[in-house]
Amino acid sequence: MTLFNGMSAFPITPASADGRVDTDGLCRLLDRLVAADVSSIGLLGSTGTYAYLTRAERKRAIDAAVDRVQGHVPLIVGIGSLRTDDAVNLACDAENAGADGLLMAPVSYTPLTQDEVYQHFCTVADATALPLCIYNNPGTTHFTFSTGLLERLAAVANISAVKMPLPSDGDVSADLQRLRTVMPDGFAIGYSADWGCADALLAGADTWYSVVGGILPEQAMKLASAAIAGETDIMRKLDQEFAGLWALFQEFGSLRVVYAIARLLALTDALPPRPILPIPRSEDARVVQALKTLGVAV
Repeated sequence: MTLFNGMSAFPITPASADGRVDTDGLCRLLDRLVAADVSSIGLLGSTGTYAYLTRAERKRAIDAAVDRVQGHVPLIVGIGSLRTDDAVNLACDAENAGADGLLMAPVSYTPLTQDEVYQHFCTVADATALPLCIYNNPGTTHFTFSTGLLERLAAVANISAVKMPLPSDGDVSADLQRLRTVMPDGFAIGYSADWGCADALLAGADTWYSVVGGILPEQAMKLASAAIAGETDIMRKLDQEFAGLWALFQEFGSLRVVYAIARLLALTDALPPRPILPIPRSEDARVVQALKTLGVAV
């Protein structure tokens, strides 16, 4: 087993309207993840709204998380940034604070070339001893890693894993096999987009990078465990219980729905960072029903 295996749970980062991290609220969320024994915690991922936080606030979040988790669960920290030097600084901040691994997306304003992203990752990987996961998130970054670029990056020291989007044709088994044929042995391949990740684990993916795992870790761990164990019938039944939530995720975006869940469970009253707006309160009944179907008391 490597750091990038199993279900990696990605919590939101509660913060005030002016971007100051609510470390108490963050710790309440982290306590749930530790109690559920998730495989790892993905701090400051897209769900953790890393792109909306200053370096100082990201560091406050990391320090609070390291102190709270106390090494009980591996901590993977997102370090995406527009500038390479800023990403290097964020990587060093995470390493110095005690993080176990890093996750980086090629954030950009000017569209990046494949070689620019290669150099960006090489520079950051060279600045830290921590294992680094490539975050291939074209829906957000508008950059798609070619298979050739992934193959080149997998040969770079410290780059140990990739977080992939679900394939557009839905055939995750074929996508996984395609990647396995070119990536080195031991290189961890995982997926995001929660509604398809149980199938990805069942097909042999190493990791489910989970939004729902960051807010409902017990339920998500049951689904992940069944998939990893190859218990197809149990996995299908559990996945069906998530159907209402998956529908909300796809309609409104998982980030907005998770903030609503956190509010309904009285974990935090924080709102998504503007200009992102919360889902309408008129949708609360649907969220509550989805939670009840999963056995979550509201």
